[in-house]
Amino acid sequence: MSNQAERPKEQPPQVGFGGRRGGPMQARINKEKPKNMGKTILRLLKVIGRSKYFLICLLLTMSAVTVMDLFGPTLQGNAIDTIRLEDGRFTVDLGEMKKVLAQMLLLFSVSAVFTYFQSILSAKISQDTVFAMRNDLFAKISRLSIKSTDSHRHGDLMSRMTNDVENVSNAVSQSIASLFSSLLTFVGALIFMFRCNVIVTLVAFITVPMTIFVSTKLAKFMRRYFVQQQILLGKLNGEVEEMVIGYKTVVAYGKEPETIERFGVISEDLRKTSIRSRVFGSIMGPCMNFLGNLQYVLVASFGIFYVIRGRMTPGDIQAMLQYSRRFNRPINEIANQYASIMTALAGAERIFEIMDTPDEVDEGTLDISAESIRGNIEFKGIEFGYVPGEPVLKGLNLSVKQGQKIAIVGATGSGKTTIVNLLTRFYELDGGKIYVDGTDITELPKKTLREAIGIVLQDTVLFADTIDVNIRYGKPEATQEEVRFAAETAKMDGFIRRLPDGYDTVLTEGGSNLSQGQRQLLAIARAVIANPRILILDEATSNVDTRTEMHIQQAMLELMKNRTSLIIAHRLSTIRDADKIVVLRDGVIVEEGSHDELLKKKGEYEKLYQNQFAGIAT
Repeated sequence: MSNQAERPKEQPPQVGFGGRRGGPMQARINKEKPKNMGKTILRLLKVIGRSKYFLICLLLTMSAVTVMDLFGPTLQGNAIDTIRLEDGRFTVDLGEMKKVLAQMLLLFSVSAVFTYFQSILSAKISQDTVFAMRNDLFAKISRLSIKSTDSHRHGDLMSRMTNDVENVSNAVSQSIASLFSSLLTFVGALIFMFRCNVIVTLVAFITVPMTIFVSTKLAKFMRRYFVQQQILLGKLNGEVEEMVIGYKTVVAYGKEPETIERFGVISEDLRKTSIRSRVFGSIMGPCMNFLGNLQYVLVASFGIFYVIRGRMTPGDIQAMLQYSRRFNRPINEIANQYASIMTALAGAERIFEIMDTPDEVDEGTLDISAESIRGNIEFKGIEFGYVPGEPVLKGLNLSVKQGQKIAIVGATGSGKTTIVNLLTRFYELDGGKIYVDGTDITELPKKTLREAIGIVLQDTVLFADTIDVNIRYGKPEATQEEVRFAAETAKMDGFIRRLPDGYDTVLTEGGSNLSQGQRQLLAIARAVIANPRILILDEATSNVDTRTEMHIQQAMLELMKNRTSLIIAHRLSTIRDADKIVVLRDGVIVEEGSHDELLKKKGEYEKLYQNQFAGIAT
């Protein structure tokens, strides 16, 4: 039987980092309240703060631009006041106007230069932030346990690495400068307004409580849609990834309509949520504009009243009106950029969610090298389940001596692959102990333990690089002679030499320019060159033809000499010469012995063997 059919029962169900189950057919919206916005902003500022020197320069530049911008309305008001009405006639103080216009020209020119440098610094900080976040996130993913990555859709993980980080980048480049500048403008405008007229300034404050109330309520209401949008985008990427990777299977089974329908469900949910987020996000802009215009009318009305009383000049009114616009800028900036800011914060939350996931635990401190491991293995009272309350292994006991070749067989879902996952510490035990050379494997550093174990899986993983690099993946320092020897052992050297570029042939992603059998042979060569003390073959010859299998079996006999070997097999004909065959059923060893001994018992193994011999799938 194919091991591929076994794994869905042994592996955990798809759950997100938040612990909620879900699949593409469900595409349900996570209704949980979003995390603390303030905490997310503070963490984001810490990341941005890594470019502190550029940030300081940016803040100083923005301060200079803001101060120059604040002097603009005052100069414009002075220019207007050079025009006077005397005896029913307008007169202009040309000398004074020329002086003011020259000051304005100089001010705006210098401001333009500073604004140019401000945009450069803003772009620099934005890209540095993206660089830091992507590097931190990638490094974090490399430290996660297999359990964490197995329990999360890879497309969603990639979405956090690309879309979410890019959204943060856009918000940083567009929002930081404008928001900080707006805040400075708010304070500066307030000072200039108080200098012009205290009463009119207090009138302008009438709309502030209304503005704060409306913006707070709208923000609380709309925020959830931006979080939902990012979650659905991750699900959509996961669905696309599954379609691309499993395209041949989809076509072979004629599942294109179902796949399109499933994609359409998620895409429709994303479309609706995106529309809601954008529509509701755009509500804030008009609301803030209305309140800003109301303030404008109030300032103009009271200003005219004071002009009539002779306590303000027309230039003062013009300056006050412009300052009132700047007075509202911080809230208007937030309103106009609310969609991108909320999307970025939602993305940042999803990134920090992964960053907060505990690293893979490695409590092993024993100072030992992989070469010194002999290969005695003992499983004692192993208890394990991927899902609480659903045990896969139940009190399993198994002893493997150095150099022994042990075959593990059993029906689908009996726990064969789980034994390998636990030995390599891809998952941690719920109960019991595993010993290597009498040492609890939790005392061995994981790096040492895994260096001592060579694995050939049924599902071969190859990288988009040369054949040479893929073979020496587990031993980069290997010589060319060692690479050739490994290829010869795997019966692949002749095929590789016939390729136009030989060992320098570049493989496509996943090695798709090789046949499935050739990919498996290459994986076997990779295990040969690693020279492990313990060898695990997870149905390693299932994808090759019978003749090639015979050659590989001969090569494997050489490879397995003086090595402890665990063979997970479904083709029982490939394990006849194993030192011991272990039969699993429902997570328990029900039989063990040699091939002939187990056939004589006429038990579980004999049933599996007869069924397979008769051509019936086990």
